[in-house]
Amino acid sequence: MRTWAPRGQTPILRHPGGWKKLSAAAGVTRRGFYFRLYPGSIKAGPLIHFLRPLKRQVRGKLLLVWDRLGVHRSKAVRTWLKTQGGRFVVEELPAYAPELNPVEYLWGWWKPNTVAHGCPRTTEQLHWLARQGLRQAQRRKTTLVAAFWKQADLSFETHYIMQASVTPRSSDGLPLSAG
Repeated sequence: MRTWAPRGQTPILRHPGGWKKLSAAAGVTRRGFYFRLYPGSIKAGPLIHFLRPLKRQVRGKLLLVWDRLGVHRSKAVRTWLKTQGGRFVVEELPAYAPELNPVEYLWGWWKPNTVAHGCPRTTEQLHWLARQGLRQAQRRKTTLVAAFWKQADLSFETHYIMQASVTPRSSDGLPLSAG
């Protein structure tokens, strides 16, 4: 975004945005990603609202690789997952390990490349800007999604999915031992 100010003075953009105005949920697969935007912070209801259609769009078991966000561990979400007939398998990341989560790389690309280039004055404008940025990423899915998985250094081999585990890999491609 271009701005102007008198020479020697840094331009200041004022806007009423805040981090609690809009939240995003995303799921990354080998071929692309799915997302939904929600006003405010994500609670159990919106998370279940995101997972319900995801289960119809993606065949087979769904591996949920989650950080330790409170909503992921909420009683309502855990109860709902138990009623899904084993379609969802949850793997929790270790504390403070965002580098193992491919979705974190999506957010890392999305925020500075799209959302940061606008100055929305309303929640609706922020929603539009955020959606446009995520749709732009979906159009580039073959390169971006592959990069997210590579950066997370995770193997997505069939037998690991069946065993419901995501295996961190070393630079030579060998599984890292847990002990």
